[in-house]
Amino acid sequence: MNMQTHRPWPFFCLAFAVFVADQTAKSTIDSITSLGWSYSLGPFFNLVHVLNPGAAFSFLAGAGGWQRRFFLTIAIAASVWLIWMLRQSRPRSESLAFSLILGGALGNAFDRAVRGHVIDYLDFHLAGWHWPAFNVADIAITFGAACLVLASVTASRHPQAREKA
Repeated sequence: MNMQTHRPWPFFCLAFAVFVADQTAKSTIDSITSLGWSYSLGPFFNLVHVLNPGAAFSFLAGAGGWQRRFFLTIAIAASVWLIWMLRQSRPRSESLAFSLILGGALGNAFDRAVRGHVIDYLDFHLAGWHWPAFNVADIAITFGAACLVLASVTASRHPQAREKA
């Protein structure tokens, strides 16, 4: 397995790129559209402007405000842990996963800290059923989690490869 040794900066740069792309998209949607705006880009996809004061899938969105600090605290703690993990020598696939999750976590944490909510703008739908709207940060977190699962499955099939690296 290909190990990263003392070269975390490319992965920190990737996390930063995810953060910048996420914030650029959110700021653009926020500045050029009004809340509730929707624009159809095909039979199953809309660009929208919605706010999410909760977590994934609007979990705890109507909880009264305490959830903002709760989710912000979790995002900051997770980001510190991810930074620590990226500084360790580990397989590149894990570093890639951690950097994607870090960039996404920082993007949504920034929204909660500065805006008080997360801006979502990607809306997929089919036959009147809408998947909860999401953003670039959510995509990065999801892909990062998928990379971790894949790395875990690969490592469990070939444990000797990780031991040798």
